[in-house]
Amino acid sequence: MPTYMYKAVTKTGLVVRNKVESASRQGLIKMLKGNNLIPIDIEQISYRSNRTPKRQKKNITDIQEIMKNVNTTQIGVKSRTQSTKEKINLYFAKTEKITQRDLMVFTQNFYLLKKANFNNIHALNTIIEGTENISFRGILEDILAGVEAGENMYTTMEYYSNVFPYIYVNMIKVGELSGSLTNSLEQAVKYLDDSDALNRKLRGILIPNIIQFVLLIVMLFVGTLFAIPAIQGIFDELGTKETLPAITLWFADFVNKLIQYWYIPTFIVLAVVGIIVFYVHTPKGKYNFHYFKYKMPIFGELIFALDFSRLMKAMLLNLRNGMRIQEALDVSKNVIQNYVMLSIIETSLNNILIGSSWVEPFEKSGLAKPMITEMLKIGMQTDLSEMMEKLVEYMQIDIDNIMNKIMKALPQVVYAIVGVVLIFFVLVVLVPCIQVYMGNFLFSAYGV
Repeated sequence: MPTYMYKAVTKTGLVVRNKVESASRQGLIKMLKGNNLIPIDIEQISYRSNRTPKRQKKNITDIQEIMKNVNTTQIGVKSRTQSTKEKINLYFAKTEKITQRDLMVFTQNFYLLKKANFNNIHALNTIIEGTENISFRGILEDILAGVEAGENMYTTMEYYSNVFPYIYVNMIKVGELSGSLTNSLEQAVKYLDDSDALNRKLRGILIPNIIQFVLLIVMLFVGTLFAIPAIQGIFDELGTKETLPAITLWFADFVNKLIQYWYIPTFIVLAVVGIIVFYVHTPKGKYNFHYFKYKMPIFGELIFALDFSRLMKAMLLNLRNGMRIQEALDVSKNVIQNYVMLSIIETSLNNILIGSSWVEPFEKSGLAKPMITEMLKIGMQTDLSEMMEKLVEYMQIDIDNIMNKIMKALPQVVYAIVGVVLIFFVLVVLVPCIQVYMGNFLFSAYGV
């Protein structure tokens, strides 16, 4: 029988913790409520009291042994030595990179099978048979082994954080804990589709302009290192009184000193980066960094809207499955990674315990739009699930509008940066070249 560690509050406000065995999470919640305890946190710590050690995760060696048998075993013929071609094919197969498309195809297929009332084991077996990526197949086999042993899928997915994004894993977690895995998979499919569409749009805007920016920087430094000294040499050789522009002389001197004392700026840059990384990994630094994400120019509003929308979708899913607001909010917080949003959610949970409004912390944060908090307040007075469904629709429209604004503003920002670099390049490199082309310096060289 599964073992759970729970934290609950008594009627007098005393917080108690204990470890108990229960057939299910929902059964434990009912038992706690029957004993006049309000559950705050419930965590499953094992699946049986005499549980065997966790199965070792599959690795490349296991897959290699499987592939050796697949490639070399024939009907009625003993195993033979692998040919060079087979070894090469095996090497590339087992080192094949797991792409975003692999994850998207798996999620879509799993969603369709669950929608067709397949159980998890049957669905995973079906998908594994059709998975061509050997590395990804090994991970799916490991997930299947965990499910067959009685584990939830998300517990194995957490081992592969380089394959399954944090948000994705916690969407699956919310679905499994609430008993609505099919709906969570539908959200995960949409999350992957939206992320891919946004990435493609951003790449379409940023990559061409970044290439232009890098080329301008290269041309600027190459021109300063080679063209400017050549022009200065011509002036010195002819004895002209003409001089290069002041900004050209200044930048050429700056580049020369930068090359001569390269270790100083390198040390400064590394020191600044190290300090920032160290600060961001402290609790206060991480909180401030996550707050900056919500307030940053251009993308801040979109990041908050996406996080809040995911939270509301998860809450709506849990409310439809009969959870109370506190339980739904507590389980739904798993889809959020931002410390600022998590702190707001914890404040909301505490407000529920003392009988205050759980919407108030979102309103006081100054991050949520008044329209959002007002809809939640009205939902609390009428039908929260119905109002939250309308809120999710509204937020989707709002996210689309924010993305359209970003797609309009981002090119202007990038063009402005590239334009400034281009103007600087003209003043530093092209103006001296034009001077040479026009030949005006020859007049002063010959005293004319």
